[in-house]
Amino acid sequence: MIRAYKFLMRPTAGQEIALREMLRDHRSLYNGALQERRDAYRHVSRTSVGYAAQSAQLKEIRAFDPERQGRWSFSSQQATLRRLDKAFAAFFRRIESGGKPGYPRFRGANRFDTVEFPRDGDGCRWNSTPHDPVTRVRLQGVGHVKVNRHRPVAGKVKTVSVKREGHQWFVVLATEQTRPELLPATGSVVGIDMGIANFLADSDGGFVPNPRHGRTAAAKIEAAQRALGRCERGSKRRRKAAQKVAALHREVRRRRLDHAHKTALDLVREHDLIAYEDLGIRNMSAAPAPRPVPGRPDAFLPNGAAAKAGLNRSINDAGWGLFLTILRAKAESAGREVIAVDPRHTSRTCPACGHVAKENRPAQEEFRCVACGHTAHADTVGALNVLRAGLVRREAPPAQREAPLS
Repeated sequence: MIRAYKFLMRPTAGQEIALREMLRDHRSLYNGALQERRDAYRHVSRTSVGYAAQSAQLKEIRAFDPERQGRWSFSSQQATLRRLDKAFAAFFRRIESGGKPGYPRFRGANRFDTVEFPRDGDGCRWNSTPHDPVTRVRLQGVGHVKVNRHRPVAGKVKTVSVKREGHQWFVVLATEQTRPELLPATGSVVGIDMGIANFLADSDGGFVPNPRHGRTAAAKIEAAQRALGRCERGSKRRRKAAQKVAALHREVRRRRLDHAHKTALDLVREHDLIAYEDLGIRNMSAAPAPRPVPGRPDAFLPNGAAAKAGLNRSINDAGWGLFLTILRAKAESAGREVIAVDPRHTSRTCPACGHVAKENRPAQEEFRCVACGHTAHADTVGALNVLRAGLVRREAPPAQREAPLS
């Protein structure tokens, strides 16, 4: 099992300059390789240049420019070329599937923030000074950089990545664990129903409030955006304003990530099985399609886009997709079982008599069965139905259990 660790680095002033130069030169390599591919395809011969041909040129590139390209790890430069190759592979895959292609773009100084070292010990060394109580990572061309290792690293380090976020630098480790540490069985099972008013409700009647990190910071972000709009393009003042906007967005993202990790960890520690709705989150947060006026292609009918925009913001602010990704990863490492169920009618089905009707939910938070009179919180009812569907799905034959939900 592969597990990732992210630690804050504390480089010296000289090491930070070297880190910025490393990013600059890898970005230059990436953009140069992209330009070569574009020029080759635009030639009358329609030549195709791939990773193998560009990787073979690295030796000559490093010899021609020893002060820049020759300064850094050869394997990390190969990883940068693979990154471009993956971008082209994804581009062609989206063309074949009929999606939006998105041709690979040239990377500006603010859009290239990561350098990967494919193997620990090749151009980098994690915990390079084991005799020193301070953890350090050695990077070729940079030196031994201090790392704030706030938790132990389990498993064998496979890859090391350096990432810049604003004015901070992080090291990201990918480790391989042969046998994860399983949590003891609790005998408890739970279903969860995610929402907007509450982040989630469980089948035991509990609720996790929605922190609404984006809405809380909306006023500060809007003020920073307005200040950015008043700055002259290319000025130092505008650059500082843009950094402030980015810092506010990073703060919101980290708070959302922290909440998702803590909520998922509580569920994994307390329950052996967790059932959740297999929601089409991307479709739920998509803007409604335009409604053109018949016979007038330049005019459109109201389609509820303004009202839907508020719901979309709330869905994205809740971060359901991020939370489910973290929940599945934590459950796998802890030996817990996570089951996705069909979300249809979970909030309209009475858990007491099984009657399904739209009228069973007269209000957002109220459930009142029109057949038997059973009343409860609507989200709790949804979580109960999700749990029941999850238990049925767990007992189903493997072929039915792995079948995609319709």
